[in-house]
Amino acid sequence: MFAEAEADPSLSKEAFKPMEARLRVALLNAQYQRLAKADKTLLVVVAGIDGAGKGATINLLNEWMDPRHIKTLAYGPRVGEELERPPLWRYWNDLPPKGSTGIVFGSWYAPMILEAMRKRPDQDSIEAQAVAIRRFEAMLAAEGVQIVKLWFHLSAQAQKARAKRLLASPETSWQVSPVDLKVYKKYDRIRNAGQTVLNHTDSGHAPWVVIPSADEQMRTARTAEAVLAAMRQRGVPRIPASFVPHSRPTRVADRLGQLDYDARLDKSDYESELGLLQGRLARAARSRKFQERSLVLVFEGQDAAGKGGAIRRVTHALDARQFDITPIAAPGSEALARPYLWRFWRQVPRHGRIAIFDRSWYGRVLVERVEKLTPPAQWRRAYAEINDFEGQLAASGALVLKFWLAITPDVQLERFKEREKSPFKNFKITAEDWRNRDKWQDYAAAANEMLARTDVARAPWHVVSANDKRYARVQVLRHIVEALETQL
Repeated sequence: MFAEAEADPSLSKEAFKPMEARLRVALLNAQYQRLAKADKTLLVVVAGIDGAGKGATINLLNEWMDPRHIKTLAYGPRVGEELERPPLWRYWNDLPPKGSTGIVFGSWYAPMILEAMRKRPDQDSIEAQAVAIRRFEAMLAAEGVQIVKLWFHLSAQAQKARAKRLLASPETSWQVSPVDLKVYKKYDRIRNAGQTVLNHTDSGHAPWVVIPSADEQMRTARTAEAVLAAMRQRGVPRIPASFVPHSRPTRVADRLGQLDYDARLDKSDYESELGLLQGRLARAARSRKFQERSLVLVFEGQDAAGKGGAIRRVTHALDARQFDITPIAAPGSEALARPYLWRFWRQVPRHGRIAIFDRSWYGRVLVERVEKLTPPAQWRRAYAEINDFEGQLAASGALVLKFWLAITPDVQLERFKEREKSPFKNFKITAEDWRNRDKWQDYAAAANEMLARTDVARAPWHVVSANDKRYARVQVLRHIVEALETQL
């Protein structure tokens, strides 16, 4: 894999000059064509031997193309708020829109490379990281993000000679870091780590390209050619099944049909229980232990099921500075220009905070499925992607609780009519709400499959009878309080 690069091939200035002119024009044209189509994002992941000229080469590419449409993303070790969210959060957060190009330094490969470089690397850790990376890249590729990964490589002798040459001049010595000077001593370990990483994560939809880097002209030409080939690529690459997370086989039960819709709570019991539960919630959310966790609350259910009222009874017990409520509607242009989960990743809370979603990422397997807004292959794939997303939230310290507030068709009709008559509630009723009643069974089937495929211990669903609003509100609060008191 590294044989050619370690032979340190070179390209004469005479041969490079006409190539440079051709590549500059081709890159700029390809960049503008992608901007006009705006159907894919390009991510160029940069990695390789320290001191191989990665930064200088990418700076040159920015000169050759229009830098206004290139976003250079450079990451170091996670610090501050990044440590309170899943490791992939910062990459999701910074994803450029379709049509644009992102150049990524210090990518999601950094932890895997560091582990592989150890004297005694943990092979189980390497494999687990490789699986997570393959899933991440497959999800991005399936959602219109094109990935090309560049590994800059050269021989140990060439790396040492390059560092010495740059240090000899005050004008170039700044390009040499202390890490670059230590590469020669650890070259074999770094090389083997690179071999491991490339073998585990090379794929047709996210390929690795080894860039010979001893010679500046050769390095620049090969990098430009790799980026140009990626920019010119048409269509969506085939993603092997082994790279894509799959939903576990499961039997779909009629959980909505089995619910006790006659459950009631009288007013006096409601007021006493509500106050007690809100007090317990207030204590838990203000506790020292909660500062090391976060809480993600998802509310779904039929129209007029009382999601807003339940949310208000939760937030009544909280400090307004501690929570964020995100109402989810149809995605706007900014969200449509990025993968489906992007807008939800941006709302992931840091420790000590609470994120409340009034409808959520489950829209893909509910309204988008029923209304045929998304191809079947996408919403079927979404179950596993959502489970993966919620698994990452839980692994980073988030407590994820999901509520489906369920009502019967006759109760919904009664509430719709009440809304139409009330000057305080008629804004809540729309023509779409009435139309959705005609697809009641389709939505129920979609909801039951969603519950079957995404109800897991680390992110459980609580299906709550909501024909009686008082009963539903108390049940929601009880589930939240019990989960917090058990986990903290």
